[in-house]
Amino acid sequence: MGVDMVAIAGSTAIVTGGQRGLGKAIVDELLSRGAAKIYATARIPKPDDDPRVVPMALDVTVADSVAALAENATDADIVINSAGAINYAQLSSSPIGATRDIFETNFFGALRVAQAFAPVLARNSGGALVNIHSVLSWLGGYGAYGASKAAMWSATNSLRVELHSQNTLVVGVHLGYADTDMIKDFDVPKNDPREVAGQIAGAIEGGAVEVLIDDITRTVKGALSGPVEALVGAWPI
Repeated sequence: MGVDMVAIAGSTAIVTGGQRGLGKAIVDELLSRGAAKIYATARIPKPDDDPRVVPMALDVTVADSVAALAENATDADIVINSAGAINYAQLSSSPIGATRDIFETNFFGALRVAQAFAPVLARNSGGALVNIHSVLSWLGGYGAYGASKAAMWSATNSLRVELHSQNTLVVGVHLGYADTDMIKDFDVPKNDPREVAGQIAGAIEGGAVEVLIDDITRTVKGALSGPVEALVGAWPI
């Protein structure tokens, strides 16, 4: 189910969470490949020295905030859902509210953005929607966070089907940890955000629908056809 590859040069992009961490690396990569304008969002945005970067306020957990972004960014042809949160609340014992909170950002927040911008992308010849997942979409032992990423993986696969008729490239990105402030205290192997951003940009330009960033992700994806007991994480939480 392929659609056309999407040019980054001359494009207008939205990167949620685009002023820090992996989101900032993605913004920088898109600029290096010739993006004409990038809406970089944050709950409390800060000015940017690059005139091509338009800082925008966004809280993905608030429907009105997402709607306001869509009303202002009607020229977007690439949308990258990078905003996320970590919360390893245990499903068997934590209050339901703790799980709901992480789903509000990682699942419903990304879905709100996808819904708001699907018609924008349709009007702008299809474009691309990119969702950042995780290797933890497929591994047990990571509680509410893993469940939220698994749900978003499923949603991305359905969005790919639903948006095919409007020629929107829907890309799912899976990776282990990236070396950002969010996980600075975790003693685990970490990907360079610049390398992750480069692979994401390459997928957009190449028309790829899935990106497996690192060896751990490729190994776990390959294990999905085996016994489910093997799909248990070994990283600290």
